[in-house]
Amino acid sequence: MTDRLTGDSPVPEAPQLVIFDCDGVLVDSEHIAVRVEVEVLAELGWPLTADEIVERFVGRSHQHMVAAIEAQLGRRLPDDWEDPFQHRYRDAFAAELAPVDGVVEALDAIMMPTCVASSGSHDKIRYSLGLTGLYQRFAGRIFSVDDVRAGKPAPDLFLHAAQRLGVEAAACAVVEDSRYGVEAARAAGMRAYGYAGGLIPAGWLVRPATMVFDDMHQLPQLLDGH
Repeated sequence: MTDRLTGDSPVPEAPQLVIFDCDGVLVDSEHIAVRVEVEVLAELGWPLTADEIVERFVGRSHQHMVAAIEAQLGRRLPDDWEDPFQHRYRDAFAAELAPVDGVVEALDAIMMPTCVASSGSHDKIRYSLGLTGLYQRFAGRIFSVDDVRAGKPAPDLFLHAAQRLGVEAAACAVVEDSRYGVEAARAAGMRAYGYAGGLIPAGWLVRPATMVFDDMHQLPQLLDGH
C-alpha cells in the first residue's frame, strides 16, 4: 500500500511527542481478543461475527462495549459477569501475544519522547506491555481511558497525555489503528498516523491530515516527514 497524507496541509515538522495506542499498534492483540469476544458474546446471547466486532468495538473503551451489550440484551449485567471469561483472554494472551511486527525496531529508531494512551485499563495495558517486553519503554508515561471522562473518539485521552507531559497538542503525533482513535487524534488537533497493517481496513483510517501506512518499520521516517 502506498503511504499517503490525506488532506491539503503540508507535512509539519517532526513532533515533540509521539503518542501510541496499545492494542494493534504496540501489541498484536486484537485478533486474539476478537476471537475470544466472538465466543463470549455468543454465550451471553449476542452472536456476532469477528468482522462485526471489529466494526463495533475495536478502538472503543470497555465501558462502551458493556453498555452496548446491555442495550442489546435489554438488561444490566451483574458486576461479576466477566469473571468466568477472564481466564480465556489471559490464557490466549500468555500463549500468543507478541509485539506488532516492526514496532520494536521503530521504537529503537524514534528519537522523540513517546507515551502510551489506550482505551484499555491500566491493568490491561501493563499486562500486555509486560508480556511483550515493552513495559519498561513506557513506564511512567502510560495513560488509560480510566484517567479521563470520555473515551475515543473524544479527544480527552490524548489531550490528557499531552498535558501531563507538557507538550502542546499541535506538537503531538498519534499512532492509531482504529478509526475512533484517528478521529480522537484529529479532534485533539494532533497529527494522526493510521496503521493499517492489522485488522482495520485502510479505508476506515482515511481522515484529513492523516498518514495511512501499513508497515511499522516505516514509522520513524514518516514521523520525520520523509
